[in-house]
Order: sequence, then structure tokens, then C-alpha cells
Amino acid sequence: MADHITHDEIYDAVDRDDFDAMIEVDRYARRTGAFDEIISATEDHFWDPLDPAYVDFSQPFDVKNDTIMPRDFTIELNCAVADRLDEGQQIRLANQSTRFSLSQILHGEQGALSLSASLCHVLYDPGAQEYAANQAREEARHVTAFSKYIGARWGTPLHAGTTLQSLMNELVLAPEVYKKLVGMQMLIEGLAMGAFATLHSRTQDPVLRRTVQLVMTDEAFHHRFGRIWAKRTVPKLTEEEHVKVEDWAAACFHKVFTNLVNAEQKQAIYPEFGLDWQWVRAAVMEAFTDADRRRLMKQNTNIFRVLIKTLLHGGIITDRSRHLYEAWVDLGELGREPEGVVGDAIADAAILELREINSGKKKIGRAMKEIARAN
Repeated sequence: MADHITHDEIYDAVDRDDFDAMIEVDRYARRTGAFDEIISATEDHFWDPLDPAYVDFSQPFDVKNDTIMPRDFTIELNCAVADRLDEGQQIRLANQSTRFSLSQILHGEQGALSLSASLCHVLYDPGAQEYAANQAREEARHVTAFSKYIGARWGTPLHAGTTLQSLMNELVLAPEVYKKLVGMQMLIEGLAMGAFATLHSRTQDPVLRRTVQLVMTDEAFHHRFGRIWAKRTVPKLTEEEHVKVEDWAAACFHKVFTNLVNAEQKQAIYPEFGLDWQWVRAAVMEAFTDADRRRLMKQNTNIFRVLIKTLLHGGIITDRSRHLYEAWVDLGELGREPEGVVGDAIADAAILELREINSGKKKIGRAMKEIARAN
């Protein structure tokens, strides 16, 4: 039996191969209501990436002459790398960098889909299991949406970076529930909400802005699932258990913080420009110092700032590990900020719009049924 570290019956888990536990007759009556609000809200933020009424991927964008993200978003164009490229190459590098970032998001959504499905095999409470199944459905449409967007702009995605791939393998295949929930629902979803908020506020492509806006309506609820676990579990951890969770979260943070956007991860995009990835990395490091990184992490949409805030408000960061994060952010300032993550307001506004779209579709559906009955 895996060391799940739950301490709350709504997160109880069984071995992933123990199907007999799932059909115990008493289990069906022990359903928690803790996730009912999130499950019921699904209808409010339903959207279909295959329906242009929600997002139209056929809208064009001239990737040859314009950048999807502003040029200052591409770190390579803010150092000596730019001096080796002409105007057209700079535009292409910027868009290839965006292609890489969105490909990582696509792979991350697939990881979230697979992980949510894996939770369905182990969560014993029917309410928790229903929530996980619901999230798997929503992650599946994110995979479709980003596949459609990347296909429209570039044809195919790029491969996953080795850091992201190894982390997702660890999370999806981990038998322990706490690793899945802290790793995906808090860390990865926290990173995603920061990334989506940044893309939404800065992209020059209306289709990408719309896509991430719709995805955020789902992700805001997914992130909440992890926060519920933290509230119900972290205060009850033994000292030994807390150390285990805290150290594992810190190790995951360090892995993504130091490697996620490293030139080594993006090395596949450089050869066409005659650039060696090691030289690119050196040029970036020379121009982009730790002081610059700390300055950027003061922005509330910075993905790593959002991640640290999630861990801090979840009670996972203590005096043992504060120094790891305080090297980059002011934990006191983060602690005084309201709970929740940047992007929640964007998601709330989009949900209101989705209600109107879905309400209109229901009216049309009812009218069509009445016509069919009349005929």
C-alpha cells in the first residue's frame, strides 16, 4: 500500500489495482459533498474547442511578419543572440520560442489528463472520484484546444523538454496521492495559471487569448481541488510527514525553476538559425542575471511567483525551507496577499460569458426539438 498521506477520509485511497474495493457495497453511500460545488459548476463553464461559437481556430495570424508574443517576451532577443539574426529570423525565433512554450503547455495538459485518470483508480470516495473524472474530461478538451491552436499556427507541436517530461512521468506514475495532488494540482496547475494569465494579457493573437481564457475557466477549479487537500491535510501532518511533503515540493520547485525555460530544454529550435544552444545559454545568462529574475518575480503573473504563493498559502513552506524561496521573492508580502491565484478574475469573467453562450444554445436546442415534434 502506498504512503498516500491524506488524513482526511475524502482523500482516502486504495491500491490502483484494487478494483474490488471500488465495488464494496458500503462505499457508494459514503460520498463526500466537499466537491459538489466544483462538480455542479461544470455546466457553467462548459465549452467546446471544436465549436467556433466558443473559439474559432480558423482566424489567421501572420507568423511570418509578426510575433505572437511581444519581442521582450523572448529572452533570446534581449541579449547577444539578437545581434546574429536579421529581422525575419528574429520574428521566426520569437514565434518558434512561443511554439516551444505552448507545446510544453500541451504536454502538461496531457500529463494532467493522465494524472486525473490515474486518480480515478485510487480515490475511494465516490465524490472525489467523480471530481477526478470530471477534471479528466476538462483536461481532454485542453489537449484538443492547444492541439488545434498549434496545428493552425505551426502544423505540429515540438517535443517535451526533458525536465517537464521527467517531472510528469514522476507525477503520473507515482502511487502516492500526495505527490499527485501537490505536484499536479498545486505546482503544475499553479504554473499553468501564471502562464495563462501572462499569455492572456500579453499575446498579440486574439485566438490564443481566447483559448487561454477558456482554459482558465477550468483550471481555476482544478487548482482549488489541490488547495482543499492542503487545508484538510497539511494541518494534520505529523512532523515527519510534513518534512516529507515539504522537501518533495521544494525539490519539484527547484527542478522546474532552474530548468523549465533553460536553453538546453529549447535546443531543438536553434539549429535552423545557426545557433549552438550552449552559446545561447551563455549569452542569456550574461544578460539575464539573478537580479533580473528577482525583479521579474515581483510581477503577479510570474509563473514561479504564483507557484510559491500556492505552496505558502497551502502551509507547505515552513522555516525549514523558507530560505529556498526567499532568495527570489518576499514571502511576507506573498503571505499578506489574498488566497487564490492570478487569473481567477479572468476565469470568472469568462464564465459569465459562457453562461450566456450555453443558455442560447439550450434555447436553440429546445426550439429544434419542438419543431421536430411538430413535424
